Formats: sequence, structure tokens, C-alpha cells
Amino acid sequence: MSRRVIYVVRSWPRLSQTFVLNEVLALERRGLDLAIFSLVRSDETVVQPQVEDVRAPLTVLTRSRRKLRGRLRAHRSVLAAAPHEYAETLRFALRHPGLAAGYTSSTTLQCFDHAVTVASHVLRMREEGAAPDHLHAHFAHDPALVGLLAARLTGLPFSFTGHARDLLQIPPAALAARAAAATALVTCCQANAEHIEAAVPAAARPPVLVVHHGVDLTRFRPAAAHPGQLPTILSVGRLVEKKGYDDLLHALALVRATSPAFRCHVYGDGPLLQRLLDLRDQLGLRDHVVMHGACSNDRVLAALASAAVFALAPRHTEDGDRDGIPNVLVEAMACAVPVVTTAAGGIPELVRHEENGLVMPSGDVPALAAGMRRLLGNPWLQRRLGTAGRATVARDYDVGDAARMLESVFLGSVGPERPRNASSAMAVAP
Repeated sequence: MSRRVIYVVRSWPRLSQTFVLNEVLALERRGLDLAIFSLVRSDETVVQPQVEDVRAPLTVLTRSRRKLRGRLRAHRSVLAAAPHEYAETLRFALRHPGLAAGYTSSTTLQCFDHAVTVASHVLRMREEGAAPDHLHAHFAHDPALVGLLAARLTGLPFSFTGHARDLLQIPPAALAARAAAATALVTCCQANAEHIEAAVPAAARPPVLVVHHGVDLTRFRPAAAHPGQLPTILSVGRLVEKKGYDDLLHALALVRATSPAFRCHVYGDGPLLQRLLDLRDQLGLRDHVVMHGACSNDRVLAALASAAVFALAPRHTEDGDRDGIPNVLVEAMACAVPVVTTAAGGIPELVRHEENGLVMPSGDVPALAAGMRRLLGNPWLQRRLGTAGRATVARDYDVGDAARMLESVFLGSVGPERPRNASSAMAVAP
């Protein structure tokens, strides 16, 4: 019997969210039948080639005037099929505008509008004999609120995954309301789980599962050595404040002062690109650091094959933003590339200092430089940490294992049955 799951995401496909794509593909390999609902269409010009392998149909929920007629049809169909649920859910949204407070781009009523469109598709699927069994949202802000409202409209069990800013920058009451409606709350690291347990009262908290972002170990695997090449440092990430690329550049300037024979390749795009290019040039690193911009996962894989060191310098920002466990660290370790990074967010859960990588205090530029310099000058240490990193990922970060855990969430086998009505479980955000 086919198991069908509705997936609600913020944007699809998103280059920086390869972990969602990996998860979808792994679930489909396990036989799940998914349908993806994206709040907005990604306008990125670079797309992961693996997107073509996804079987799930995509529905974009953009609230445009061009789609007004279709949205009105959706409201009529849901109102006709479930008048009580429609009225109660609308009343709930009107009474609790604070559910969309904090890090968000939609109001509660706009999320209700999206949820109605999702619910209308669920009705159609039921009429066609292909009723979904579960609804799951990725990210705790707008997508989880849409998921909560769609679950109230349809009666589907609901769960969601919280990651980083989406989880940390919405009010505790808004997070608690989403949690109270869920059968399970998934997150990618123990640091996030501790935040959830501190923010959400126990009475409103469903089972909290730490499910690591997995990688496909058949794609990300060690490459043959490349002796004689100029040592290469690789870094991959969005060019935003929490990734700490200014710290990395300052550290590279210190490395250049004593170990000039290296080249650093940075892959990624973001709002800080020009500022970082200017800093690179001011530090005299133009001949040592190449910033390539956005790229596909295949290109990252090719770059990992020739990297001696993978470096990433995340930090906590003043507004509380931070990483969970960056997927690029998992990918590098899967390829047995030794990593030097910082103790921000959930990173110490993956990288253990001197055991499977080097972990420096966040913001400590001299320590970061010393770690890179040490790895560049010690091939034996590169091999030891790279081998241990691969073993860590193979044991704890296999995407197939992550998919099995998520399937248990969707089948309702992760904990005791709980009430799914947020308003009956706790006081929600005003």
C-alpha cells in the first residue's frame, strides 16, 4: 500500500537547501509518494541536477492576482466539503495573528490562504482514491504555520522540521502553538532540541526527534589522492553573516604570511559577496582566494575531490541566528576531507576536536589560521582526521537512515497519540 505525504516548504528548489532535496529523494527510494507544496517559486538560476530525479509533483502557492480565481475556487471547495473545519480554522487564524510574528514573510491570514489551497488538493486526492496519510512542513516559520492550518482543515496528522533561524527567531509562544498541533517535531541537531525543550512547555511538546541531515554515501566518497598539486583549501556556504567568511579571510591572511603555497576556493553566493571580495583584495589575497559564486552539488563534489582541507567559520550573530549542522561539513567529511571549523550551533555534535576534525572557538581568527596551517603542513594528520570523519558520517549521517526515521514519524510510530488542536493544548500567541 502506497504511503502518501504532503510536503510544505518555503521555496523549491533551493540551492542552499540540498538537505531537503536529499531527504525527498531518499523517502521516494523507500516507496513514499510525496506531493510538494512550495510557498514561493525559487528563481535561482543554478539548480541541483538531482531535482530532475524527484517524482513528486510540485504546486507553488504564490498569492498573485493572476491566481486569484483559482484560490477562490479552492476556498469554495473546502468550505463546501468541510464547513465546520473551514470556519473554525479561519476563526483561529483571525484570533491569533501573533502566530506569524518574528522571522516571517507572511501574515497568519496569508498562511490560512495557502493552507486552503493545500486542503483543496487534499480533497481532490481523496476523491481520486489517493488520499495522503500525513502532512510534513520543512522550517518552523511560515511553512509550519501553513502546515498547522492545513492540518486543521483536513484532519491530517502534522509534523514539522525546524532548522536554524526559522526555529530560533519566532516567538516561543508561536513555536509552542505549532508544536502543540504536531505529532512530532524534528530537528537536525541536539542544540536545537535543547532550544525547543526550553521554549515549549512539556504539556504542549510532542516527541522531539534529532534527525541528522544525511548524505548519499555512494556519491560523496573519498577520492584518489592528488600528490604534487598546490594545496587547496575549500569552503562552501551562503555569503551571509552567520557563516563567518570575514573571519575566514582574515585567517587566510595569517596563513599566507607563513605558508604562502596554497589556494582557497570559495563556492557560494549571498548579500555579502561584494564586501567579501573587497576584503579579500584589501588583505592581499587576490592570488590566493578564488570566489566562484553559486554552484551545483556536482561541482562541489568535484571540488572536494582535489581539496586538502575544508574550512568553515560559522558564528552566532547578534540577532540570535546560527547554524545547526552545516550540510557541507557532512559532505566534506563523507569525502574524507579533513575539516577545520568553529564551535557554533550544532557543529561540535558532528566534529570532535582532534578526533575527526579540528574545532576552534567561534570568532578566534588566530586559532582558525593555526588549524588550517597545521593541516596543510601535515599529510598524516590530514589522512587520520579524514578517515575518522568518513567513519563518523557513515555511522551517523547516512541519508537512508534519516529517511527511515522520518518514515516512522509519518507512520505515527514515534510516540503516544496527542491532541492535534493547538488551541485545546495550550494558550497560543496573541
